[in-house]
Amino acid sequence: MFALVVRFDLRDETAARGFDALVAETLPEIEAKEPGTLVYAVHDVVGASLSRVFYERYVDKAAFDFHERQDHTKRFLSEREQYLSGFRVEFLGAAAGMVPGTGALSGL
Repeated sequence: MFALVVRFDLRDETAARGFDALVAETLPEIEAKEPGTLVYAVHDVVGASLSRVFYERYVDKAAFDFHERQDHTKRFLSEREQYLSGFRVEFLGAAAGMVPGTGALSGL
């Protein structure tokens, strides 16, 4: 398992709309072309309308590297800059948690 969380801070409401449109264009490509991407969730931040948080989970580091090499990802990474005032990436280590659909606790 390989996972990360990214917080994006957007410049203003116009930038937020542009960023959200870019995300909406990118997500179907990830779903269609990246079998090793297990979760690619995008969240609004309560009380911070100019922030978005991504939670990304991959089968392994190789799947993440594959994601980073895709044309749709490269486009997202280059175009996002115009909307941002900043961002922060945190890579996550292995932990235990709930396995969806099973009700069981398991190591991730």
